[in-house]
Amino acid sequence: MASFNHPPPHRTHVPLPSDSGGNPFDDEASPVPIHIVTNASQLPAEFLNPSPEKQLVVGFDCEGVDLCRNGTLCIMQLAFQDAIYLVDAIEGGEVLINACKPALESSYIQKVIHDCKRDSEALYFQFGIKLNNVMDTQIAYSLLEEQEGRTRLPDDNISFVGLLADPRYCGISYQEKEEVRLLLRQDPKFWKYRPLSELMVRAAADDVRFLLYIYHMMMKKLNERSLWHLAVRGALYCRCFCINDNNYADWPSIPPIPDNLMVEGDAPEEEIVSILDVPQGKMGRVIGRKGVSILSIKESCNAEIHFGGAKGPPDKVFILGPVRQVRKAAAMLRGRMMD
Repeated sequence: MASFNHPPPHRTHVPLPSDSGGNPFDDEASPVPIHIVTNASQLPAEFLNPSPEKQLVVGFDCEGVDLCRNGTLCIMQLAFQDAIYLVDAIEGGEVLINACKPALESSYIQKVIHDCKRDSEALYFQFGIKLNNVMDTQIAYSLLEEQEGRTRLPDDNISFVGLLADPRYCGISYQEKEEVRLLLRQDPKFWKYRPLSELMVRAAADDVRFLLYIYHMMMKKLNERSLWHLAVRGALYCRCFCINDNNYADWPSIPPIPDNLMVEGDAPEEEIVSILDVPQGKMGRVIGRKGVSILSIKESCNAEIHFGGAKGPPDKVFILGPVRQVRKAAAMLRGRMMD
């Protein structure tokens, strides 16, 4: 690990599954340092230089002002078992974030994140980084629900606060998240101010410090079919809002269907992301009064449908899922535009 020549860092607890019977959420047990990083030399060498001999799993998140293609990435959080690093994009700038590019694009470092779509968009459009090899806990939660026989309603994607509250994973309250949300509503530039306040440090660390625990709990439950879906959908989530002119040809390839899942009559279908252009003035027809039209399409198709919305691009619809279901949803959406 890198050495530090500045005052002792903040500290917190990174819970991990344990066979000892202790409470993994006891914040008094084995606290780890929180390092505020403004120079790449402060990050672990094995993170900066990905290697097949030293594969890593890290908790990952981003904070910013209107985090998307046109916003400002302010902090990138990394949770290791023995430390949390708050990578300060405001102080360290493009040089610091670009030093992290090999790790963020590496297949040797798995990034555990909850809903990566906008984070990936910000990294791609602001720094040219193609986020790769994510384990998205929002996707994993939905797959586990399906695996255990529960039907998920359209748009029923669990929030990070909801995931933490689920007793099967953490079973803890995250009241501080609402405190930060209130501050963000009052001042959207909250994450841009420096120096980082105690609240900013604590809130940024809290968004990643539980992710490694959740990762281990989920990975124990996911079967081989779900693990393939998790890898594929994570890759599609990373691409979702990152439109380019070459149909993602310069992105890492989507994980193929493993041979052991190619069972005749029960093989999973290839999954894709499709982007639909909506002519000006037609988005209202697509969505319908109080969202009735789009909801009916979502209920008819086993595919996820996302909108660029206010963060952009405002005239696009993104459809993710099995090929036939994506094509079905796209045809229904085109029909709404013509009504």
